[in-house]
Amino acid sequence: MLLIHCPYCGERPEIEFSYGGQAHRARPARPAELSDDEWAAYLYLRDNPRGLHAERWRHVRGCGRFFNALRDTITDRFAGTYKTGESAP
Repeated sequence: MLLIHCPYCGERPEIEFSYGGQAHRARPARPAELSDDEWAAYLYLRDNPRGLHAERWRHVRGCGRFFNALRDTITDRFAGTYKTGESAP
């Protein structure tokens, strides 16, 4: 079983968590001024790197909070987790 470290609650089994997408994506300041293609790119296009990747996760069956994690997409191992708003470890 994969264990994920919640920065608020500690280490828990993966079944308690939900993937929340790519981390550190800022919402456009004026979305109404974007073209349809630009808005679609913001909504749907994400980085898909091979290797270390910053992701958002939610501890759904625990504290309910979102946090960020660095995960290796090749090995599926977590390099670290950190609270939203903090810098990556």
